[in-house]
Amino acid sequence: MGRKIIHYLLDTNVLVRYLVRDEESQYQQIINWLKDAEAGKIKIIIPPIVVAETCFVLESFYKKQRNEISDSMVVFLSQRWIKVVERNILLSLWKDYKAGFHFVDSFLRAVSHQNSYRILSFDKKLLRMNSEKLKNE
Repeated sequence: MGRKIIHYLLDTNVLVRYLVRDEESQYQQIINWLKDAEAGKIKIIIPPIVVAETCFVLESFYKKQRNEISDSMVVFLSQRWIKVVERNILLSLWKDYKAGFHFVDSFLRAVSHQNSYRILSFDKKLLRMNSEKLKNE
């Protein structure tokens, strides 16, 4: 009987350490975990809330630009050996994020677009942009 693969939820601080590489010993530990995941020894799971918090931390604390954040996140979230919850939505929201929408608004717009959902909000810009996007489909 085969060994059971342990599933790990990735915390924001791990993803931030990986992307900014400001703590070398922690970065090396992350590389080891990622190699184990790629080899199928463990399963790493990334929920959307971790991606959202990572973007917030990178923007607010590390003063990273949205283009840099989105480019890094697309590469990381595209790795098929990582279980990314809502991968398709997360990979499709970066255009809006780079255009100045908050992460959550970008996420809602991506969900709306992929499922032909409408958005309930008091945010006039979000509603206007979303209705224009739905009209163009």
